[in-house]
Amino acid sequence: MRYRVLGGTGIEVSTYCLGTMMFGAVGNPDHDDCVRIVHRALDRGINFVDTADMYSAGESETIVGKALRGRRDDVVLATKVHFPMGEGRNRGGNSRRWIVREVEESLRRLDTDWIDLYQVHRPDHNTDVEETLSVLGDLVRAGKIRAFGCSTFPAEQIVDAHHVADRRGLQRFRTEQPPYSLLARGIEADVLPVVQRLGMGALTWSPLASGFLTGRYRKNRPIDLDTGRAALTPARFDPALPTTSAKLDAVEALVEVAADLGCTLPELAVAFPLAHPAVTSVIIGPRTLGQLEDTLKGATVVLDDGTLDRIDTIVPPGTDLYHPDGAWTPPSLTDPARRRRLPEQRSAA
Repeated sequence: MRYRVLGGTGIEVSTYCLGTMMFGAVGNPDHDDCVRIVHRALDRGINFVDTADMYSAGESETIVGKALRGRRDDVVLATKVHFPMGEGRNRGGNSRRWIVREVEESLRRLDTDWIDLYQVHRPDHNTDVEETLSVLGDLVRAGKIRAFGCSTFPAEQIVDAHHVADRRGLQRFRTEQPPYSLLARGIEADVLPVVQRLGMGALTWSPLASGFLTGRYRKNRPIDLDTGRAALTPARFDPALPTTSAKLDAVEALVEVAADLGCTLPELAVAFPLAHPAVTSVIIGPRTLGQLEDTLKGATVVLDDGTLDRIDTIVPPGTDLYHPDGAWTPPSLTDPARRRRLPEQRSAA
């Protein structure tokens, strides 16, 4: 496992972060099995675990809390706040009122005295960002959290938050958690350059692009639109749509790249985000122990510049195949220096 420093905090985290969205009712309801997944990840060198209050309505945090008993000091623990938790008004968002209340609930469910990285799960257009930054800074001073970040924020809102923090003398977001994959490279145009310039860490999610990069969905093979992720978002999976056809074409070409490297398509997919110098860690979200084991096999895969150039011809830099209007390539993104690998701070077998 490799390690990098998290957004200038001095905290070293593994380049694989164990995401736990699939723990609980929406994925794997077997708590003991989920605990085994966490323990196996820790034994293989992962020291970074990410969850959120809204994952299975708090159940994921509860499972993570069980799994970390006796091992809490060895783990960098991240969770998130924003989405509604239950019925009624003022039970979500980024207000001081809600964050002060919900951080206590997360601490209780996680069975811990502190959270290493507390993230605002989405922007809140009803709350001034100064209000949010102020309360998060208070939580740092109170010892309840060690650092804080944002998740899926547009580049302009990240910049605005940093300007507000600078003007008001507030602590700033240390990390951003955006979606990023071989099929969704739109953030290379704005979010990742901003994160890099501001010295933030990027924790990217959905490296397998909703399953397209698992190899499950292939060209000229039927796709069942009535089950799984396809049933939830059929517009992303319908092979009759041009956008889906473009994704499937890209998958076929990427399968060949993986084969030439001697790895699987999922291993190539997880290695790709880590080739960008702005990315600190890629979030993997296994539902089963077998999925975790398969993903960990690719931990040593590192993409060289020749492979990255080849990928660029398949899915050009800045292209987002998940959004019809996102297929564009800013000239600045053709500079190979933007894709150079970061030297690792530490390596372990």
